[in-house]
Amino acid sequence: MNRKFDDIRPYVDAEIPAAMQRIAESEYLPAIAKFVFPDKELSEVQKILRGYTNIRDFQLEAMYAFNYQVVKQTADNFTYSGTEHLDPAKNYLFVSNHRDIVMDSSLLQFALHFEGFRTTEITFGSNLMASQLVIDIGKSNKMFKVVRSTNAREFYENSLFLSEYLRYTITEKGESIWIAQRNGRTKNGKDATDQGIVKMFCMSDTQDLVKSIDALNIAPVAVSYQWEPCDVFKAKELYHSRDGAKYIKQKDEDFISILTGITQKKGNIHFGFCKPLEKEEYAAFANEQPNKFYKHIAHLIDERIHNNYKLWSTNYIAHDLLSGTDNYATHYTPEEKEQFLQRFHHALKLIEGDKDVVGAIYLGIYANPVHS
Repeated sequence: MNRKFDDIRPYVDAEIPAAMQRIAESEYLPAIAKFVFPDKELSEVQKILRGYTNIRDFQLEAMYAFNYQVVKQTADNFTYSGTEHLDPAKNYLFVSNHRDIVMDSSLLQFALHFEGFRTTEITFGSNLMASQLVIDIGKSNKMFKVVRSTNAREFYENSLFLSEYLRYTITEKGESIWIAQRNGRTKNGKDATDQGIVKMFCMSDTQDLVKSIDALNIAPVAVSYQWEPCDVFKAKELYHSRDGAKYIKQKDEDFISILTGITQKKGNIHFGFCKPLEKEEYAAFANEQPNKFYKHIAHLIDERIHNNYKLWSTNYIAHDLLSGTDNYATHYTPEEKEQFLQRFHHALKLIEGDKDVVGAIYLGIYANPVHS
């Protein structure tokens, strides 16, 4: 094990027993246990946790149960496609659009497990590691810390370190990784890969950009929810940060978003595993300026995510309401439209401000994927 990355890496098996003991003793375990293991007594859940001695068992039992309950309690259907594009013998950098803090990466593991693939390591912002419980659950679930920067120098140093860890994990450690296509969730429904993310991928090997990207085996993933996780919170933030205003998060807002994303009704959920990027697609740009090369890679990722994103009735309804047309009326029923309108009007009551502006922002969250 490379000790260089001890500050950010997930736990190793030897660290699991102590982490499980801390989780078992947490004051928040009763609430967690009730959700994940609804048919078991708290003492039984504690005994189960204390029995885990490695990451694999924790993931395949506890985290599997967590994902199962999320799907059972909050989703109508959970589907995925495109796993035929993946080679079980390869390690991938799964670059995904990002709609929910926890569930995007967690449900990805659920799908991979069903198809017999190994789970991935998962990026997790340092700002979210607010308690020992979150750290223990996250690092036991193969999550590694992405340090949030406060100035330009820290940003460069942290980006380089992260790039080195990504490359080491995929090419030497032999693990796949999930990472979002941009810093933070997409709140307006417009999924776009940050060119700076691609630049970060290459910071650890800039000698030959084609070889640098090729070694990472980038596999885009398109995740779509019929009911957007935390749609009210997202609309509120977009409203208060419009025209360049700085949005100030309330105390524990990230934690509340995590809980809401887990428990909120999601309707249908789909994960589209896209065909991994191939060298011949970007080799022609090898002699371009680096920024043009990064832009081309970002475009390839975006193109795949948009083409594999599954649109739901909610997306078409919002688009028609926003445009004042019925162009997509064949994609939804009157009952589905009425259900959407009820949720829409309820959301408007929860967000203070100009209702016309708030309404347009809320509808845009659902309508923008149709444009993409």
